[in-house]
Amino acid sequence: MATLPRAAPTTAAALLPLPRAAPTLLLAGRAAAARRSRLRARGAPAAARPSWGVASSARAVLGGVARQEAPPAPQKPTQQAADLNDILSERGACGVGFVANLKNVPSFNIVRDALTALGCMEHRGGCGADNDSGDGAGLMSAIPWDLFDDWANKQGLAPFDRKNTGVGMVFLPQDEKSMEEAKAATEKVFTDEGLEVLGWRPVPFNVSVVGRYAKETMPNIQQIFVKVAKEDNPDDIERELYICRKLIERASKSSSWADELYFCSLSCRTIVYKGMLRSEVLEQFYLDLQNELYKSPFAIYHRRYSTNTSPRWPLAQPMRLLGHNGEINTIQGNLNWMRSREATLQSPVWRGREHEIRPFGDPKASDSANLDSTAELLLRSGRSPAEALMILVPEAYKNHPTLSIKYPEVIDFYDYYKGQMEAWDGPALLLFSDGRTVGATLDRNGLRPARYWRTSDDFVYVASEVGVIPMDESKVVMKGRLGPGMMITVDLQTGQVLENTEVKKSVASANPYGTWLQERTRSIKPVNFLPSTVMDNESVLRHQQAFGYSSEDVQLVIESMASQGKEPTFCMGDDIPLAVLSQKPHMLYDYFKQRFAQVTNPAIDPLREGLVMSLEVNIGKRGNILEVGPENADQVALSSPVLNEGELETLLKDPKLKPKVLSTYFDIRKGLDGSLDSTIKALCEEADAAVRSGCQLLVLSDRSEAPEPTRPAIPILLAVGAIHQHLIQNGLRMSASIVADTAQCFSTHHFACLIGYGASAVCPYLALETCRQWRLSNKTVNLMRNGKMPTVTIEQAQRNFIKAVKSGLLKILSKMGISLLSSYCGAQIFEIYGLGQEVVDLAFCGSVSKIGGLTLDELGRETLSFWVKAFSEDTAKRLENFGFIQSRPGGEYHANNPEMSKLLHKAIREKRDNAYTVYQQHLASRPVNVLRDLLELKSDRAPIPIGKVEPATSIVEHFCTGGMSLGAISRETHEAIAIAMNRIGGKSNSGEGGEDPIRWNPLTDVVDGYSPTLPHLKGLQNGDTATSAIKQVASGRFGVTPTFLVNAEQIEIKIAQGAKPGEGGQLPGKKVSAYIARLRNSKPGVPLISPPPHHDIYSIEDLAQLIYDLHQINPKAKVSVKLVAEAGIGTVASGVSKGNADVIQISGHDGGTGASPISSIKHAGGPWELGLTETNQTLIQNGLRERVVLRVDGGFRSGQDVLMAAAMGADEYGFGSVAMIATGCVMARICHTNNCPVGVASQVVGTQVIFVFLLLDYLLYSIPLQREELRARFPGVPGDLVNYFLFVAEEVRAALAQLGYEKLDDIIGRTDLLKPKHVSLVKTQHIDLGYLLSNAGLPEWSSSKIRSQEVHTNGPVLDEMILADPEIADAIENEKEVSKTFQIYNVDRAVCGRVAGVIAKKYGDTGFAGQLNITFNGSAGQSFGCFLTPGMNVRLVGEANDYVGKGMAGGELVVVPVDKTGFVPEEATIVGNTCLYGATGGQVFVRGKAGERFAVRNSLGQAVVEGTGDHCCEYMTGGCVVVLGKVGRNVAAGMTGGLAYILDEDDTLVPKVNKEIVKMQRVNAPAGQMQLKSLIEAYVEKTGSEKGATILREWEAYLPLFWQLVPPSEEDSPEACVEFERVLARQATTQLSAK
Repeated sequence: MATLPRAAPTTAAALLPLPRAAPTLLLAGRAAAARRSRLRARGAPAAARPSWGVASSARAVLGGVARQEAPPAPQKPTQQAADLNDILSERGACGVGFVANLKNVPSFNIVRDALTALGCMEHRGGCGADNDSGDGAGLMSAIPWDLFDDWANKQGLAPFDRKNTGVGMVFLPQDEKSMEEAKAATEKVFTDEGLEVLGWRPVPFNVSVVGRYAKETMPNIQQIFVKVAKEDNPDDIERELYICRKLIERASKSSSWADELYFCSLSCRTIVYKGMLRSEVLEQFYLDLQNELYKSPFAIYHRRYSTNTSPRWPLAQPMRLLGHNGEINTIQGNLNWMRSREATLQSPVWRGREHEIRPFGDPKASDSANLDSTAELLLRSGRSPAEALMILVPEAYKNHPTLSIKYPEVIDFYDYYKGQMEAWDGPALLLFSDGRTVGATLDRNGLRPARYWRTSDDFVYVASEVGVIPMDESKVVMKGRLGPGMMITVDLQTGQVLENTEVKKSVASANPYGTWLQERTRSIKPVNFLPSTVMDNESVLRHQQAFGYSSEDVQLVIESMASQGKEPTFCMGDDIPLAVLSQKPHMLYDYFKQRFAQVTNPAIDPLREGLVMSLEVNIGKRGNILEVGPENADQVALSSPVLNEGELETLLKDPKLKPKVLSTYFDIRKGLDGSLDSTIKALCEEADAAVRSGCQLLVLSDRSEAPEPTRPAIPILLAVGAIHQHLIQNGLRMSASIVADTAQCFSTHHFACLIGYGASAVCPYLALETCRQWRLSNKTVNLMRNGKMPTVTIEQAQRNFIKAVKSGLLKILSKMGISLLSSYCGAQIFEIYGLGQEVVDLAFCGSVSKIGGLTLDELGRETLSFWVKAFSEDTAKRLENFGFIQSRPGGEYHANNPEMSKLLHKAIREKRDNAYTVYQQHLASRPVNVLRDLLELKSDRAPIPIGKVEPATSIVEHFCTGGMSLGAISRETHEAIAIAMNRIGGKSNSGEGGEDPIRWNPLTDVVDGYSPTLPHLKGLQNGDTATSAIKQVASGRFGVTPTFLVNAEQIEIKIAQGAKPGEGGQLPGKKVSAYIARLRNSKPGVPLISPPPHHDIYSIEDLAQLIYDLHQINPKAKVSVKLVAEAGIGTVASGVSKGNADVIQISGHDGGTGASPISSIKHAGGPWELGLTETNQTLIQNGLRERVVLRVDGGFRSGQDVLMAAAMGADEYGFGSVAMIATGCVMARICHTNNCPVGVASQVVGTQVIFVFLLLDYLLYSIPLQREELRARFPGVPGDLVNYFLFVAEEVRAALAQLGYEKLDDIIGRTDLLKPKHVSLVKTQHIDLGYLLSNAGLPEWSSSKIRSQEVHTNGPVLDEMILADPEIADAIENEKEVSKTFQIYNVDRAVCGRVAGVIAKKYGDTGFAGQLNITFNGSAGQSFGCFLTPGMNVRLVGEANDYVGKGMAGGELVVVPVDKTGFVPEEATIVGNTCLYGATGGQVFVRGKAGERFAVRNSLGQAVVEGTGDHCCEYMTGGCVVVLGKVGRNVAAGMTGGLAYILDEDDTLVPKVNKEIVKMQRVNAPAGQMQLKSLIEAYVEKTGSEKGATILREWEAYLPLFWQLVPPSEEDSPEACVEFERVLARQATTQLSAK
């Protein structure tokens, strides 16, 4: 194939927005849909707003652009451990499915159906910057022998021996010479192996349909046919082909074209056609797929959405065995453990050739490719596909009511493999086939949609969505969905369809796993805690000083955990320097930041969804995974990784483990330099020798009777990491476990670091001793005796501490979306800030450390600085307070300090430039605090007069304030900030919780600065508006109504928060005043739980769907997505950009918060400087920068911060804490107590007296104040904040003039204007700022053009046709009633959202008096009926996908199956997951079952459904849900309001209900019976449900079978309380007597 010239770089012209047409391949045979598609495309306005999605017309423009050979990528030195940088560059999500014929009859129709379905999943995939290069699409099928025989016949070749011939689908180098070399190398391996190469077949394709970017990297694609004559068994033939492929990969490794040679498949059974294509293009590209001779009895299809915009052809899917929709969160650990296994994996089936098939993983490949590679290894070693996936992706089998009662052998299987293979953990829908079996399985948390159906003519279908294939519903005999951890398989040879437990029982029954576990696995029984202290007080103090404890650590962390059993919370974010920049000594852990899930994978809620999580871990040798036998069960099982002294002693006495204790001290008598390095190397050799001599447990201990001044302890994290890496590199890691016995571990973050870098368990002996000492101290005894502190025993104190650690560990795992500690162990889910490559390579190999930092010797010096304090005569008799948490004189520098806030208040209230100059000077003279303090601006121009610089009024338009919720801060503060931002043309942010409509109109009644409309504010002006331009949509959806959304200028999707990324939150009941409750559609005093970012933003394609939903209801509002800085954020931002977001916000780790666990504030998230740089440069490299405005926030305090952020690429700048300071905050740092002394962060709830405790050098004093009095103290006026921002803008102007630039636009992205500042740091001079100073070029458009571009559009949508109907338009305009019917397909998404937006804008949420009766026939796409308003009655005859009724505020939504179905409606799943999410009103009636998370976070909606999956009614705060059938597990988790009625005909409901909050009772209250019956009556009337009709006919028999789930807030309601009248009378009497 001739080489074509390379495409020109992306230009502004190439990025011209193209109107998004409906997919050109809709559904085969659906003429109506195609006609509508054409009509819509014609109806699009000539100058449509930008839609950065699929644009079919782009092919005509871009199809002819050609390619040339890409330069080879620079080679990286090989590393033993998986490198996080490699892993982060490829992430994705997708739409998948399969079609299979149970008679195993090959047919072209099956392939055509699969391609049709693929075309209907285009919206689940992504496109490159050219809008035409797909992220990947592919198809796996049986080998189409008829097609290949026809080709062979035309070539004059004999027909193929179908049994003994293997077919390889090969991507070859583009360059002709390289291609021939690759083919020769391939042939040589086959020949050497004794296989006959029958020939190469160039695969026919149509290059004109390939997008420009895809064409640049398009390989030569050929098929190779080889005869395997020496083997007869098909499994042996497959094994031989597998070995050949591995040998080919190895043989070509050193070649320049090695990365360009890739086998999509090499098999005698299956073949894969795939490429960097869009769904509809796959069939057009591969001409074979249009040939009717291409016949197969099954086909798996896959559409990829990669968050990296330069996906590679090989990473399209399906892979060789799997089609994977999801993300493996533990991939780095999985790869390291697979690498560790290489030395021990053996099986007779390989006939001694195991060494030829290594390595088993590739960090440069995607997580999907690595999972596929491991599954393939197990498959070729003799496991079935189902068994392989049960081993790799186990379900949440603990405490599973069905499994434990009916299938104990399945639990035994999982328990056996728990000690052999760490789970590949993360959200995943996996489709698989080896050519004989086709199947699908879902991850343990069920976070991917998977629907299946079976027909009477023996076909089985599985897909991410329903409606993707035209279907005669009368032939459908079964409709279902895969729930969490479920599996379905089709045996093509027998025609059997096995559902979940049948598959698993057959696999688990193959061996006596239960017997082996009973005979071989030992469990440690809990050992009592020590009843008294082991050391005297002086010795404890000396140890604490030596190991780096501060008084804050002991009093705020350890003692708090010991007394309360939970992690301490704090507020206002982290404003101290990074550990490497600090002048204070820090423990090694402080250089590590926890990674967290955002966009590509979801966090988990460890409190409400703890049933999928486990801290269990096994100790001892891990056997050969390829062999099954009792010896592999020879391990010790721990229920948790946190050990007390007695439990460690038990482990040390286990004779089978042959434990070895390694002392972790280094000797500095001959000098410090080099001593740490040499000691660690000696320690690694000692560990190596011990393991080789049979030791299965290495205990690294820094315990000693008397610490010596010249023998400091090695940081235990360094020792654990170094030995872990050493054992991996020497093939010994599977032979032994590592346990840390250490004084250097007391916080949850410390435990997480140790486990993440290889420790299986930790005994925190000094922390436990500290708990004992605290409990026995006179101060504690007196406080308990006087009732000032809850009484706990010495054992309870230690138990509380460990309980808090375990809860904290679950939270840390969950924020990355990891369920199992065994998967977290060794997974290195951290980033490093401030350690040099020498340290990283020694102990933390593969972790990202972008800025370099301390050498080993410098780390040794920092360790020694703690150690010497224990031996100095000057050492105080109490611990030093470093001031890391609370600001204090002489302690660590805090950016938000009292001096700073005092100077700022003075400047803005006096409005004097020189006062602001003093504030500037204070900031300029501060110690180095953040990375940008190491940089300064330089210029290539002469200064210009300041008069030539754009005015301050223009600059302030770039400013925004942070998303602070009304609830976290007071109403006064919230409104003052909004008014100030509206005055200057900036943007304030509503935060979570909605907004009072009274704020949306300009004030016209202001007299002397006061307005009756907002009487609590002062300093007002006529024309002021208190609306927030940015309205936030967070995971709780509180206050999100249609009217709220249509009144937004911008809508922000909050994925993460700087102070606690990956976590949810909770507004305590005491902060939920009547006002807050009204805005949040809740009840006063009811706790409101915000789940972690989850539910409808758990993957990139679902985030894209939410963006689509928001553009649907408000096409005039830009949609922003808030992310938090971490390594890999550029990759995530690329996906968000392709998801059609208008704005991306990058928050730094130092963002403020109302309340958050201390460990989250301190140890999660990264500096925004790195996050912004990576995001900006990745978007530019991928041609996506013009699509989005980049906003940044985190610790902004001055114009200097704005200039730095601008140079690094930001268009807009967010101010959080400083905006509160400007309105009066005095940084008391007690927001989390609801006792703000100046009313900035207080809510009014009652009139009780409150005592405010301020911690100042640990002296407690109290201020008795009423909360109304606190709020009345609020000093702020909007003008103060206006003054502050104008000062900042003038500072920016002065700097621009000095630099010689007229506009802020001119320096945005100009990293060449930055240079390192000459600063001498205390700890190291090895900080590397190269990454911050690197430059990927500038976008084609100016920042102003990017910021002023129109809102991205959804393109033509069905709602536009509905609104264009004259009768509907008339009914909306004149509030009439109208009835209409439309056809609907799965590509029609968020239907009715646009209509609801039009009604809400005109009439509000409740003001529409007309009635729209709209019926849809067909399969609805995602978010059907979202944001419905009262007056909209919507009926769907067919089925729907995920998110039905999302955010609906009123109206009626009915879903029924078509008439004359072949299935029983009440047994069929006809709506998807997460229906009724965040609903604030309306009714939903579904005749059939729903998926997972039905009515999640429902506020006021009512629903009747005939069955649901797991997590029904989760986080519900109001409304009513009736379920007339079976539900899944974890019902009513986090449900604080509303009622649920569930029919329990077979007495199985009780163990499925999460009883943490709700109580279960029968429906005894007459009002409750009436509510239940009336809802079922309405349901039967609307749906014709036979089940509902039967219940009503036999009401007396069915009523006792219903359970009512009642949260505390509803206990006294008439529906739940039998004695409601008596309770009401008692309350009235109480009120009278009070008067």
